[in-house]
Amino acid sequence: MEQRRDCILIVDDDVEIRTLLHDYLERNGYRCVSVADGTGMLATLDRQAIDLIVLDVMLPGHDGLTLCRDLRTRSDVPVIMLTARGEDTDRIIGLEMGADDYLSKPFNPRELLARVKVILRRARGAMRVRASDEPQRIRFASWKLDLTTRNLVSPNGVVIALSGAEFRLLKVFLERPNRVLNRDQLMELTQGQGADALDRSIDVLVSRVRQRLDEDAREPRIIKTVRGEGYVLASPVAYE
Repeated sequence: MEQRRDCILIVDDDVEIRTLLHDYLERNGYRCVSVADGTGMLATLDRQAIDLIVLDVMLPGHDGLTLCRDLRTRSDVPVIMLTARGEDTDRIIGLEMGADDYLSKPFNPRELLARVKVILRRARGAMRVRASDEPQRIRFASWKLDLTTRNLVSPNGVVIALSGAEFRLLKVFLERPNRVLNRDQLMELTQGQGADALDRSIDVLVSRVRQRLDEDAREPRIIKTVRGEGYVLASPVAYE
């Protein structure tokens, strides 16, 4: 059986660079898909599995930094960022946005190839660790969220079925305990980029999750309201 080749998505509006990287990486054993902007990138990610993204910072429409930040809310696919600017500040911002590595133009394709190999090897190692030691439940305030069944388990052992939206919202809070999250952040983290920032449905959803947790609407203990700022999960969290 033929071994699966890793697939690399190249996102760059410079057709010469796209063609150069596409041909070079294919000659070195990778499958490649090349697009010119963020729209093409998102369409490709929706259509097929990608193992690594080579992402240019300077793109028409949404820039690479914004695309990388938004990608990190829903995917851990490795990202190498490319830029014509080599200042340390730009490199640091890229890494803070969630990039795995950073390469300044002009660069030697052999250096990019070496970095691709290192990052893919590291990503495969991380996947093996996650597969062997993936947490199945999150414990908080005597409650448990089962990540496999997506059910909530009460302190008395009662299993409570959650809707998809309720599960996503509660998981967002549990992954960020004791951190204030405003409505815009919650909308983006649960519904993705492009969610209506003026939509008040997040307040309704928070209320529904509180009801599932038997919270007192006037004095909630677990998901608290921070006036003028948003909401916070005020409980220690442990993974099982």
